[in-house]
Order: sequence, then structure tokens, then C-alpha cells
Amino acid sequence: MEPFDTEPLTLISEVFPQDTNSYNTLFGGALLSLMDKAAGITCSKFAHREFVTISIDTLEFTAPARQGDLIEVTGKVVFTSNRTACTKVTAWAMNKSDWTKITICEGYFFMVAIDSMMRPIPIPQFVPESDEEKAEWEKAKSIRDHMLAHKRK
Repeated sequence: MEPFDTEPLTLISEVFPQDTNSYNTLFGGALLSLMDKAAGITCSKFAHREFVTISIDTLEFTAPARQGDLIEVTGKVVFTSNRTACTKVTAWAMNKSDWTKITICEGYFFMVAIDSMMRPIPIPQFVPESDEEKAEWEKAKSIRDHMLAHKRK
């Protein structure tokens, strides 16, 4: 079974007043929701399956997004196991006045493919080819191995 699409997926949204806190910066939860959606859609595009989130790791907020900014969120499948896909998701804020773009958050979203009865099902496998893809594969595998070891304790 081959992947259907291994290209990154990008979502773009605008930061509206209801998405912000008292500092007029984007709520972390609103960004997390957008990133989770991107991860799920990326996995579905990759495997033509339905996915649910099982874990989010190494999520790091590095800068704020402000009301009126555009948020660009890109997901790419970087690791797979039999039923699980890991998508690396990166978010940028873009100021519409000069279109400068800064990274605001990045993380690894682990998703499991499910059938209509919510049971895990097999997925196509991602095969890293470039050195960058191989490095991301190893990083995601290490995160997954750590999560599994912690779960067993």
C-alpha cells in the first residue's frame, strides 16, 4: 500500500478579536486547534483514512501572533508505523502590512487511523528519502519510543 500524497499541506487563517487574549495576541488553544486540524487533514490526505489525535509532543510557542495577523500552518507526515502517522506541524504569523513571516510554534502530532467503529486500521508507510526526511523520521521515532516507554511505566 503506497501513500496517496506525501506533499505538505498548508492552512491559512486570520487572527480575529474573538481569538485573542487581553494582550491582543492569539490564544495558544486557538493555535493548537488549527495545528491539530492541519495534522489530521495532512494524515487523511496521505493515507485516505480518518485519523484521530493520540499525542502531541515537543510543542513550543516561540513568538506571539497578534490580532489581524494571518496564521499559516503547514503539516507534513514525517513518520509512520503500522497504524500511526506523525505530522510535523509548523505555524507562522504574517503581518499583512509588510507580509513578514515569523515562526510562532512547531510540534509533532501523532495520529491513529480509525475505521467507522473507531478501531485502529493499517495505513500506507512513509519512506524517508532525503537526509532531512531521514532526520525528521529519526526524531519522530525517538519521540514515539519515549512516549511508549513512558506509557509502559
